[in-house]
Amino acid sequence: MRRLIPHPGLSVLLVIVWLLMANAITAGGLLMGIVIGILLPLFTAPFWPGRPSVNYSAGLAFIALVLWDIIVANFEVAAIILFRRNRDLRPAWLTIPLELDTPEAITVLAGTISLTPGTVSADVSSCGNFLLVHALHAPDPASEIARIKSRYEARLKGVFK
Repeated sequence: MRRLIPHPGLSVLLVIVWLLMANAITAGGLLMGIVIGILLPLFTAPFWPGRPSVNYSAGLAFIALVLWDIIVANFEVAAIILFRRNRDLRPAWLTIPLELDTPEAITVLAGTISLTPGTVSADVSSCGNFLLVHALHAPDPASEIARIKSRYEARLKGVFK
């Protein structure tokens, strides 16, 4: 089964995206999505030689955490914009040392940070050991770095093995 579907998560995602693009769930659309979901990963598998294994249950827990953090951060940023004066803001550039070693995990971390309102991933060092992040309000940059590492990076280590 692993040889027929080399990237099961990607296959499921492709079927879902195909059905969303078709804007209807029909037998033909589902069949075409399944064909694309099997053939595309099968043909691209040689280009992913060292892909990490993924713990899908930890991944679902991570997604739930990120969705919750996005909701909370929306309210926090709204409160900052509505009730703080500009001189009270403490924006900061944060250089986050990374313990993640796979490009996929680093990409997910950078995307997670950018999806959360109030922070934006700006750059990854050429060696892949540091992530540059801009925070809208970070009165204590060291604690913000520790929060990102403990809340997101530590969990991503469990997702990508």
